[in-house]
Amino acid sequence: MTDERTITGHRAAAGIGPGRLVLVVGPSGAGKDTLIGLARAACADDGMIVFPRRVVTREPSSFEDNEYLSPEDFRQARTRGEFAMHWEAHGHGYGLSAAVDDDIRAGRTVVANVSRTVVEAMRRAYVGVTVVSITAPPEILGQRLAARARGSDGRVADRLSRSVEADAAPPDVTIMNIGSAEHHALELLRAIRGA
Repeated sequence: MTDERTITGHRAAAGIGPGRLVLVVGPSGAGKDTLIGLARAACADDGMIVFPRRVVTREPSSFEDNEYLSPEDFRQARTRGEFAMHWEAHGHGYGLSAAVDDDIRAGRTVVANVSRTVVEAMRRAYVGVTVVSITAPPEILGQRLAARARGSDGRVADRLSRSVEADAAPPDVTIMNIGSAEHHALELLRAIRGA
C-alpha cells in the first residue's frame, strides 16, 4: 500500500494557458532529477522554458535541488494558497509555487518533477500538459536508491514496493533510463520542446 496521496491546491479556473506544463513522473531512483538537470542546463539560454524548484519538507540532497520548508511552514504556505499544486509522498510534503501559473499564462513551458497522483488534476487545470514518464527496471531502481543512502526516505524495499495505478496517469512519452544520461536527456528535451 502506498503512502502517496494527492493534495492538489489549485486555486485557478480550469484551462490555464497558453504555455505548456511538462510533468515528469516516475518511480524513485529512475533518474528524473539527473535528466531534468541536464535538460535545464541545455535550456539555460531559453527564457521560455522554466524549471521551478520544488518546495519539500525534506532537506535537499546532492541528488536534487529543492527548496526546504519545515512541515509547519509548508502547511502554512499551503493554507495561504502559495502553491499551484501540492501533494504528499513518502511522508513528505511537496509543492510548486503559484508562480508556475504566471509562467504558463505568459506562454512559457514549465517543466516539473511531480507525483503521478497529481497528473489528472493538472490535465484538467491547464490547457497544454505533457506527461513524461522516466523509469528503469527494478534492479536498477534498487541500486540507485541504495546509493543515495537517504534515511529520511525509509527502506529501499518499501520504496520499491510502492506503486501508483498506472492507468491513473498514462504518460505521453516514456523514457527507459538505462543507458547514457546524455542520450536520455535529449529524449526529455524533445518532449519539452514539443518535437
